[in-house]
Amino acid sequence: MTRAPLSPVEQQVYHFLLDFLSEHTFQPSVREIGKQLKIPSTKSVTDLLASLEKKGYVARETGRSRGVTIVGFAGGAGTIPVPVLRAESGRAEMLAEDHLTLDRRLVPADDAFLVRATSEAAPAHGVRLGDLVLVHPSSRAKDGDVVVVRAATALLVRAMSRQGATLHLAAPGAGVALELGQGDEYVVLGVLAGVFRTTDDRGPKTENA
Repeated sequence: MTRAPLSPVEQQVYHFLLDFLSEHTFQPSVREIGKQLKIPSTKSVTDLLASLEKKGYVARETGRSRGVTIVGFAGGAGTIPVPVLRAESGRAEMLAEDHLTLDRRLVPADDAFLVRATSEAAPAHGVRLGDLVLVHPSSRAKDGDVVVVRAATALLVRAMSRQGATLHLAAPGAGVALELGQGDEYVVLGVLAGVFRTTDDRGPKTENA
């Protein structure tokens, strides 16, 4: 079910609830919300919370001062920092440029990492240019798995199969399939585990693979 957009003041309340819960282990009271956002009337705060509930952003327990639950919010607990890596010309190792905190339920292993899809799109696998691709490096890739491959500084998302000593990487769309042999410089970074996208192409909305 899609949720209705928030008014500016509703968004202020919602973001305050998110930030407060990340810092504490409980929700703010109605009076604390009013004090923080300079809303003098407790009824106005209660009405705003009711609107957030109606739109599907929070759930409330009647009669409790701190009885607000943020729908779907994991908070700081249960999350894990995942490095965002990039390939640099002339360097064999991938370099960490940032970290993104994710819910641990989305991350297949502690050594998982993210790379940005800047070399090519892979529409068959839900990958667009600019997406952050979650890689599971410790999963042994099998024929038919979708893998992330580094060839020089290019990062390719392709379905993989082995034909003797040759690695066959299926074309991502209307492109050309690749045949990589022992003399080619490439590294299979790991199995595709998820795709993260936002409207500005910099952070996460997830499409698990």
